[in-house]
Amino acid sequence: MHIDYVLSHEEALHTSWDKRLSPALHVEPGDVVRFECLNDSGPRITPETDAEELPEIEFIGHHLTGPVAIECAEPGDVLQIEILDIEHHDWGYTLIRSGKRGAGLLPEEFPDPFLYHWDLDDDVGYFEAGIEVPLAPFPGVVGVAPAQEGVHSTGPPRRVGGNMDIKHLTAGSTVYLPIAVEDALFSIGDGHAAQGDGEVCVSAIETPTTITVRFDVRTDLDIEYPQFETTGPFTPSGQDEPMYATTGIDNDLMEATKIAMLAMIDHLHEHYDLTREEAYVLCSVAADLKINEVVDEPNWVVSAYLARQLFPDK
Repeated sequence: MHIDYVLSHEEALHTSWDKRLSPALHVEPGDVVRFECLNDSGPRITPETDAEELPEIEFIGHHLTGPVAIECAEPGDVLQIEILDIEHHDWGYTLIRSGKRGAGLLPEEFPDPFLYHWDLDDDVGYFEAGIEVPLAPFPGVVGVAPAQEGVHSTGPPRRVGGNMDIKHLTAGSTVYLPIAVEDALFSIGDGHAAQGDGEVCVSAIETPTTITVRFDVRTDLDIEYPQFETTGPFTPSGQDEPMYATTGIDNDLMEATKIAMLAMIDHLHEHYDLTREEAYVLCSVAADLKINEVVDEPNWVVSAYLARQLFPDK
């Protein structure tokens, strides 16, 4: 693969969105750039970090590589990003933050911080009880600078992308982002080796990544929010496969989601000898939340799906 530029986090690191940031690189449409990215917490969480240190670790923003200025990109145009290749490191972590911070789907159920370190092979993350999680790396953050003045947190996603955590933005995918400022000012990072749809404990398998993309500027498209093309994988194996699912039903979609996820955590705790913290971690990196229906008022249905093939007794 021909690569026009390599951009390292060592020369192009930032932890907030701000259209006033000076570009670390200027490229032309059609150029291929390899981004070397830290994990979302940067050097603040390493393989040596212990759970007892976590109360001192505050979220200061995703550690992103960029911004990159794309010549000829103007507000109203669309930036096309082809994700050509993603490489993950051999280590990752999943973090449950202290419940008092209100992060994740179930902070009231998990008051104490918890940190799990993963040993990552090329295609598998090794977990407790012989459980193996298939890996499908992707960037959690893919975005361009917002038009609003000032410094903005990388936490919430925006109409120009950012922290979308779409697990299907794997190698071979193409992302389309509406451009809000001149030269687009693109940044990327927050590498995930695996994640369930929902990322329920607010952390996937967080890992440093090397991500190679090709840029283009589309003046023939008109979109208000991000769009993408992808081939998945939509299940851990990439094929239709047996699942176990738990269901939540309530007149509030978020409450139905919590019911479904708590039931899955209970199932894993009771049947696979996982602690509740370990079960929550596994759900965040491998369980997929799906809205089954939103038309039979007053109650809506949400289910959590987990592939049987993850478990040694499959």
